[in-house]
Amino acid sequence: MQATIKKHIRFSFIALLLVGSNAFAGIKSSLSDSLLKQNSILNIMHSVADWQLNRWNTKGFNHPSVDWTNAACYTGIYALGAIKGNDKYLDALVKIGKDLNWQTGRNRFMADDYCIGQTYSLLSIKYQDKKMIRPFVLLADSIVNKPHDEPLDWKNNIASREWAWCDALFMGPTALSYLSKATNNPAYLNTATKLWWKTTAYLYDPTEHLYFRDGSYLDRKEKNGQKVFWSRGNGWVLAGLVRVMESLPANNPDKKKFEKLYKDMAAKIAALQQPDGSWHASLLDPASFPVKETSGTGFYCYALTWGLNHKLLNKRTYWPVVKKAWAALTSSVHPDGMLGNVQRIGDSPDMVTENSTEVYGVGAFLLTGSELYKYIGNH
Repeated sequence: MQATIKKHIRFSFIALLLVGSNAFAGIKSSLSDSLLKQNSILNIMHSVADWQLNRWNTKGFNHPSVDWTNAACYTGIYALGAIKGNDKYLDALVKIGKDLNWQTGRNRFMADDYCIGQTYSLLSIKYQDKKMIRPFVLLADSIVNKPHDEPLDWKNNIASREWAWCDALFMGPTALSYLSKATNNPAYLNTATKLWWKTTAYLYDPTEHLYFRDGSYLDRKEKNGQKVFWSRGNGWVLAGLVRVMESLPANNPDKKKFEKLYKDMAAKIAALQQPDGSWHASLLDPASFPVKETSGTGFYCYALTWGLNHKLLNKRTYWPVVKKAWAALTSSVHPDGMLGNVQRIGDSPDMVTENSTEVYGVGAFLLTGSELYKYIGNH
């Protein structure tokens, strides 16, 4: 009974948030349409972002502010702040950057610790302020100058030196590629693309069109006998892929190769969407954790909507996928703005509850909302 009441309250809250004071006039028929109006998208983005900012302001950071977890969240907050009239979100990021003296993390060559470079670079482009990227440029120069000739075997603490796990493809190449735009220096983008393909050669399964999380998963199997492909892990990859593609000039020799990888992955991911509109924690064994998971779902919905915005994906095929995914995401927002159903920190499929949340899930949600806002505005 309690669960039924909670679901009713959640449904009523989202209806009010999305469609305003006339929420209950024909609510069942109008809710799905209301989800896809620009003001509705912006309203729920504000609710989720404000909950996160308020949590940081009142309770502090659960993880270090320079950490990859928060850095992934910053990407979504930046995307919301880039929408006209939302400068307060950019102001919050600038304050964080200043408090950190625009430094990256302590482990210099580990991608997690310079994921924050994405946001520094985007802010530097926005405000034409080179001091925001000055420390990151020094680090990036040392990354570019490394030989990168070490095999990616999952041993000897390789993750501290190379992109040897799939999550790194959201953390590292994105940071370098945006820095390339901020500095007009192609060396950073060239390194990003070269190392992307090095990691892909190691972890990408060309039959399944999915990435293993790391070398320790290459021979593992799920309970149903399928290969282990982690939802958020592949979400990191697909979201990282479109963010690198944003920085590729039209004449880049790898552009078509990236586009093929993107389309192959997009088709596979779309085919794995569950009836509830989400992707469960395990992509090929969704019944192992039979509940929606919003961090992977958020990154997929973001990347697919990006493809629609850039005319790389067919609307008839992918728009229904995006609509269902957005409905799954918004239905996971609590009345106070907290995003639930986010799998906690890990490296493999795991349990999820409606009360589990994490900052990177917020980042994925806001990235999705920003792309959806653009798409609706253009159609």
